Amino acid sequence: MNTVMVSQEARRSIPDGFFEPIEQRFGSRFSRAEAVREHHGQDESPYAPVPPDGVVYATSTEDVAWLARHCNQHGVPLIAFGAGSSLEGHLLAVQGGITVDLSQMNKVVSIHAEDLTATVQAGVTREQLNEHLRHTGLFFPIDPGANASLGGMSATRASGTNAVRYGTMRENVMSLEVVTADGRVIKTANRARKSSAGYDLTHIFVGSEGTLGIITEVTVRLYPRPEATSAAICNFSTLESAVGSVIEIIQMAIPVARVEFMDTTAVKATNAHSNLTLRESPLLLFEFHGSAAAIKEQAEAVQSITHEHGGMDFEWAERPEDRSRLWKARHDAYFAGLHLRPGCRASTTDVCVPISCLARCVTETAAELDQASFPYTIVGHVGDGNFHVLMLLDPNNPAEWEESERINANLVRRAISMDGTCTGEHGVGLHKMEFMVAEHGQDALDLMRSLKQAFDPNNILNPGKIIPARVSGGLGG
Repeated sequence: MNTVMVSQEARRSIPDGFFEPIEQRFGSRFSRAEAVREHHGQDESPYAPVPPDGVVYATSTEDVAWLARHCNQHGVPLIAFGAGSSLEGHLLAVQGGITVDLSQMNKVVSIHAEDLTATVQAGVTREQLNEHLRHTGLFFPIDPGANASLGGMSATRASGTNAVRYGTMRENVMSLEVVTADGRVIKTANRARKSSAGYDLTHIFVGSEGTLGIITEVTVRLYPRPEATSAAICNFSTLESAVGSVIEIIQMAIPVARVEFMDTTAVKATNAHSNLTLRESPLLLFEFHGSAAAIKEQAEAVQSITHEHGGMDFEWAERPEDRSRLWKARHDAYFAGLHLRPGCRASTTDVCVPISCLARCVTETAAELDQASFPYTIVGHVGDGNFHVLMLLDPNNPAEWEESERINANLVRRAISMDGTCTGEHGVGLHKMEFMVAEHGQDALDLMRSLKQAFDPNNILNPGKIIPARVSGGLGG
């Protein structure tokens, strides 16, 4: 066994003659090659590949609409693919079908600098957009660790290290162009900063993980680049003291732009992977945005709080190249962790809890992980109560996967008991489906199922994700 096997659902049969019109329309942009299908049937989750029956590389919204009409007519699943960086099995073709790769839909459609908005095709990545904005004085702040596509980030309601100040994709997507299951193309909103006109379709599709429609164009908010930026590192002797200081900083409403946590093992892995010399103890990474005077005031207030919690003096990274290197290292923490156990497969999980519950949730989780038979790291966007656990598993040892799943279930149970959520930013995909009843309740989940039925009556859009086929009343049931 090289990776964890997915419990296979019945693959839908492909009707005779289904592929011929696709081949005629898309030519070389349609592939049934095994390597291409396998690439599009896996993500960064520990699951073994579950490939689709074919892959189409779309270059326009009309391509996607035509494909949706064709698949809907024949009852064949259609799965959207962006950068392939999701972590919870979102992309696996568990019922077969066609994957539509949107990576070639990568045009920046328009920049309205005076309105602080940008409209892009779904395949544009966050790094590509910020490079395009480099000379405008503006930037797009949402930064999940991977160089994900804006369409995928919208579909999973992504977040990142800047969320404590700038929010998540939920707050920063203004409008979407979406292809429905039957091939209609809709625009969910205009570019006005607010609207009370009808249902909020934009935020129904944001976070729907390709199960209600396929996002082909995204309009997002932009922000002025701060006058000054500075980053600091603060080490602590214990995990509890580091997280405790974050809680007080947030409760004091100090406007930090970023505050990230790394446990000792994550710091060691990052030093080795990124050739850094960070002090190897639990630490917080801070970034401050604003005027020079505002940054000084923020930093002094934060340093005072961290000292009260046993934190060391700040180590500063003020030069742009030093800050870039530091934050790249933080974004690479996932890959750094993999190097702790060569040949391993990672199971990653995240939860989010109210900030007042964060210290207890993290410390209880770490205590349980200390008894595990495999190494782990904990990192987190702790400024908004979100943290991630990376469990490094032997792919040839099913017992480790089962152990990691028990720990994951306990973590989710802990978070939900604190009025938190089973996932703060990874999304549901396959891996978190079993926790949806415990978090939302039977009636709310039935309403979600009704919404899915209304938007996608033939269940062709990324079927087998988010909403469990059989509903149970217990956590992990």
